[in-house]
Parts: sequence; C-alpha cells; structure tokens
Amino acid sequence: MKHNGIIAYEGFPFIIFSLILTVLAAFFGVIWLTAILAAISVFIICFFRNPERYFQDDDKLVICPADGKIIKIEEVDIRGTITGRFKKISIFMNVFNVHVNRAPYDGTIAKIVYHKGKFLSANLDKASVENERNEIMIRTTDGRKIWVVQIAGLIARRIVCWTREAAIIKKGERFGLIRFGSRVEVFLPSDSRIVVKLDDKVRAGQTTLGFLS
Repeated sequence: MKHNGIIAYEGFPFIIFSLILTVLAAFFGVIWLTAILAAISVFIICFFRNPERYFQDDDKLVICPADGKIIKIEEVDIRGTITGRFKKISIFMNVFNVHVNRAPYDGTIAKIVYHKGKFLSANLDKASVENERNEIMIRTTDGRKIWVVQIAGLIARRIVCWTREAAIIKKGERFGLIRFGSRVEVFLPSDSRIVVKLDDKVRAGQTTLGFLS
C-alpha cells in the first residue's frame, strides 16, 4: 500500500468516528457538544496530515525522520540491536507535529526489532529504554549502519511501521507513524558531522540532520 495521501490511512477510522459523533450532536441540536466534537475532528484531521516534503539531496546528506524539536545530541556506546559508538539525535514530537516518519538515508532494512514497554512522557531520557519502541536498522550501500527508533509517549499508544526487513528504502520515504505525541531517535556512525543544534525545530523529509563521512 502507498502512504502518500494527504491524510495518513491509519487516521481515517478516528476521523470518520469523530465526524459521525459531530453530525449526531448537530442533528439533536446540542450546540455546545457539536462545537467540541467539531474541534476534536479538526484536531484529528490535522494530526494525521501527511504533507509532501522536499530536500536538496547529496550522497552523504542525512535528513530528519520526524517533525519536532531536537532535545538531545550525544555520543553513545551501544550494546544491543546494534553495537558500537554512535552519535545519537533525539527528536520530541508533540501532538501538533506531523507524525509520519521518513527514512533518513537510502539503504536496506537490515533489521526491525519491536519492544513492549511503558508509556512515560517521551521527553524524558528514560523513555528511550523503558517505553514501547520500534527499532529499524538501515544498512547503507557501503555497509554503514543507521539506526532509527520510534518511541511511544505518554499519549501515544500505537507505533505503526510500514516497512519490513530486507526492503529497499529511499531517503525521505515514509516508513511509519506514531499516534498522538512521541519521540524518534537517530543513531549515526560516530564520524558523522551533525549540523542541527539543541532546541532546533525540525521537519521530517526536509531538515538536514548532518552528513556521513
């Protein structure tokens, strides 16, 4: 299934349900309830929006996988789904951000690992290891690893991943979403050059995170 509609497919059940309730409230003449339900319907439609994004490509350019705010940039040693030293960029997505996630780089999906977990506020450091999350490893054509982690948050209760292991993915391609506020982390090789800064506002499929060496 393609995922390039102006509204993400997963949003339609919520949108249809909220619109039905709005119409029923209007039919029975409950003005205050109609107004509230109409506002909720608009919020849900906005939440599941799926705009086109464009970027100036470069062989080594890494683009942002999520809309939101950069809340942490650090160098870390990883022993888990991947092993080694990486530069980690954490992006917090609030409920008003676009929640469709995009591939930061071209490559092959080498591994996808899902972990059950808690639903702590996604801006907390411990959310990275304690919350429900989905890890996606992209192997570039020259053998390097880029690790993208979708992390559920306090309100987000559903991680959606549209890709699969062994799939070829293109930079900027939509690969999933997280419903209602969350966090996405990107792990790049330690010799990568990061150009975003702490507290920067970023956009999926558009903002440059950095460059591979």
